[in-house]
Amino acid sequence: MKKITLLALVLASFLGVSQEDKSVLRTIYTQSLTNGKSYDWLNHLSNQIGSRLSGSLGAEKAVKYTKEELEKLGLDKVWLQPVMVPRWVRGSKEYAYIESQPGKTTDVNICALGGSVATPALGLKANVVEVKNFEELKALGKENIEGKIVFYNRPMEAELIQTFQAYGGCVNQRYKGALEASKYGAIGVIVRSMNLRLDDLPHTGSMTYGDLPVEKRIPSAAISTNDAELLSTMLTLNKNINFYFKQSCKQLPDVQSYNVIGEITGSEFPNEYMIVGGHLDSWDLGDGSHDDGAGVVQSMDVLRLLKESGIKPKRSIRVVLFMNEENGLRGGKKYAEVAKQKNENHVFALESDAGGFTPRGFSFDCTDAAFSQVLSWKDLFKPYLIHFFEKGGSGADVGPLKTESNVLCGLRPDSQRYFDHHHASNDTFDAINKRELELGAATMTALVYLFDKYGVNPITKTSEIKK
Repeated sequence: MKKITLLALVLASFLGVSQEDKSVLRTIYTQSLTNGKSYDWLNHLSNQIGSRLSGSLGAEKAVKYTKEELEKLGLDKVWLQPVMVPRWVRGSKEYAYIESQPGKTTDVNICALGGSVATPALGLKANVVEVKNFEELKALGKENIEGKIVFYNRPMEAELIQTFQAYGGCVNQRYKGALEASKYGAIGVIVRSMNLRLDDLPHTGSMTYGDLPVEKRIPSAAISTNDAELLSTMLTLNKNINFYFKQSCKQLPDVQSYNVIGEITGSEFPNEYMIVGGHLDSWDLGDGSHDDGAGVVQSMDVLRLLKESGIKPKRSIRVVLFMNEENGLRGGKKYAEVAKQKNENHVFALESDAGGFTPRGFSFDCTDAAFSQVLSWKDLFKPYLIHFFEKGGSGADVGPLKTESNVLCGLRPDSQRYFDHHHASNDTFDAINKRELELGAATMTALVYLFDKYGVNPITKTSEIKK
């Protein structure tokens, strides 16, 4: 009888606070939509600073700006965490054309992939071999590839509703395309841009040479989807056409940069850490508004919204603006390394790195018990049209913090337009909708509030009470 009574009291307590939780979430959303700071911060980050490639002046300015803005919020702590990052520079604008016959050329749009080596000073021209994957590359063999440019032309799968799944299904040709093609004697690589629509914008992104010696590394560039279609069509008509491209990018020595960190110290459990974050670096073609300026300013606004809503967290809440997610993940690895050295207990981590579009929900990397807790909160989010709660991935920067018991998660906005802008020159502030951005910040804040209030696994605690 005592067990039943105690359980009833616990359940009544949960039911009793649900009205309070509804009120708190309403306050959070109202604050964000009527008194938000994320849009103004992003305006400055995008339009006054611009692109923030690791090791660049833009990245340095972004570190200084975001640290100053966090200090203005009156947080308990704000600091910089040093991290060595790679410095790759694009150089002069790339140039390319298709040569259908001597003297007859058609200009096409390309951009060097991040980490690529340059072409020779006068450029590179050779016959082209089109493949869809590494299996086709292997089947062709060295006799058909040596001395030629390999053209990877596997499109993102348009029938997939989850566009990140479509991206994951073809991004290996960008990342490892040069490494694989070099095994068969190719002298260059052109990769279809990771983009679901047909347009004239090439999309950059990281690539790797693995342990390949410097002298064997070959230049690698992305080509716009329209021009990939053109090149493929021309190859069906004439297998002997040439492709020319010129790029002057180079890898420089590593430089020191920083993760930017701010903290509200917990009132009851200061040694339990919950973090929200995004990556401060971006690619250099646009100003990185969606990738990942949006995640940066949303994460900053989470701490501001907690304060503005009168919420005093039980646990220590940190915002971490990670450096070098795009071409090295050095910031995320450094943060996890330092956390381990200090024996810090990170119970929760949330990353926003999927654009500033309308939030739909979250994906979670956690135990079944913690996920059951999340599902019990679905009705709280329903008025704000947040409905996507699934187990899955979290974020690249928070991934190194994973333990058996903590909760990692990623904000999941509507992704249908994301790859129109991803890593391209149109990832700019004008592509951001203020209200969508602010809804994302509020949704993140709401989840942080709930996990801070109830902990990462209250179901276990309830079962312990019953015993």
